Amino acid sequence: MRRYKGSDVFDMMRTISAMVGKGSVSHNSRQFNAKNTDPERTPLNINYCNEDIRQVYHRLFDDALERFNDKQTRSDRRIDDYYEKIRRGKQEKPFHELILQIGNCDDTGATTDVGAHAKAALDEYYRGFAERNPNLCVFSAHLHMDEATPHIHIDFVPFITGSKRGLDTRVSLKQALAAQGFKGGTRRETEWSQWVQSEKEQLAMVMERHGFEWEHKSTHEKHLSVLEYEKKVRAEEVAELDAQVTEKKSEIAALDQQAEQAQAEVKEIEAVLATVEKQQVKLAEIEKVQPKKSALTSKVSMTEAEYETLQTAAKKYVTYKRKDIGLQKQVDQLTEQLAQKDSFIDKLKGIIAGLKNKIAELEQKLSSRDSIREQMERGRLKSENDSLRKENQKLRDVLAAHGIPFGRKQVDRDSR
Repeated sequence: MRRYKGSDVFDMMRTISAMVGKGSVSHNSRQFNAKNTDPERTPLNINYCNEDIRQVYHRLFDDALERFNDKQTRSDRRIDDYYEKIRRGKQEKPFHELILQIGNCDDTGATTDVGAHAKAALDEYYRGFAERNPNLCVFSAHLHMDEATPHIHIDFVPFITGSKRGLDTRVSLKQALAAQGFKGGTRRETEWSQWVQSEKEQLAMVMERHGFEWEHKSTHEKHLSVLEYEKKVRAEEVAELDAQVTEKKSEIAALDQQAEQAQAEVKEIEAVLATVEKQQVKLAEIEKVQPKKSALTSKVSMTEAEYETLQTAAKKYVTYKRKDIGLQKQVDQLTEQLAQKDSFIDKLKGIIAGLKNKIAELEQKLSSRDSIREQMERGRLKSENDSLRKENQKLRDVLAAHGIPFGRKQVDRDSR
């Protein structure tokens, strides 16, 4: 499809590129200019927002963090700084960045009229981003016109509410996208890939209003050679396996944490049991009482102080005896809890062992990619060798058709 503007003719079919950014907020906001930027064109950029991510974390999670800490009975489970916990952890990234670009530097240069149309389309697309993505809190967004091709950087913190684990409002990319309807499925159809595809479709609809038509990259795959296509597929599979390994390791880390917590609770229960077992009636005071026999009678006598000591000890004995029934029930309950914790820990160990086996399988698949590449390279060489043989045979046939001898030995023989 072609669009006309004055005397110029533009081919307005354009690709959409979606990339995962590095999250260099200082570069995106042009706190410094890299070599690939044109400072004279920087004023043409659009800076939508640029908040301090720590302040964003305070706004999103402080209330949930306070509720979480109030429930903790152990000081070591309290979280002082949620941002630092996420930043130093391995399960989630503090934020994510999506980069979207229309066309490339050859067909949609930032200095051209087509580039201006692309800028308008990207601007309109971003205006609806927050409404489409209520679980992605954007804190930094910039549309760049001072590089080769118009593109937009969107940095966001994914979060969920109503969580049953950890903070009730917490960081989670997978759950945030799931809350927006992207449930994932196969290894290729992850929550992220589904969401990115949806955003590209949203951008494509906006592009149509600005005279563009989305040119799908997949339509060009039929022009790839078999070898190139296989390389592409293998690279995608390796990336997926890497992602699975990372995910499984994160699960193991979470389970290890649960196991440590369960073991700590076991120690607490054992300490309570030890305290209960030590609660015995102190008979030392009774043993000090020495009754004296009275003359001409079977009765015994003691001093008033000794009588009071005996009476006090007897009262304590009765009191402890009454407590004994309750203590025994407590012992039984704690013993049962202890058995449950031990069973839970054994179960966690089994799950962790299974995950480690899965990681070993995945890493074995990753190691096999080198052998796959070798096989592909041998296939390429064999194909080239077959092609050379065919060309050689054609040459022989042509020479034979014209009566020209082929090869040094045959020439020498004929010359004789």
